[in-house]
Amino acid sequence: MIVKIVALFLVGMVVLAMFGKLRFPGQKRLAAAKCKHCGKYRIGKGPCSCRKGIGK
Repeated sequence: MIVKIVALFLVGMVVLAMFGKLRFPGQKRLAAAKCKHCGKYRIGKGPCSCRKGIGK
């Protein structure tokens, strides 16, 4: 009985790992929305607040 539980747990972990490796659509666009200097997400098309000197 314990062996079955451990086997099912390991199979579940393998399935989760396979789903974690998948590339979801929109990831590239999400990564491009981050500021390259501070790592915060930019909202809109303007410069990040770290470049304006605001929010320090």
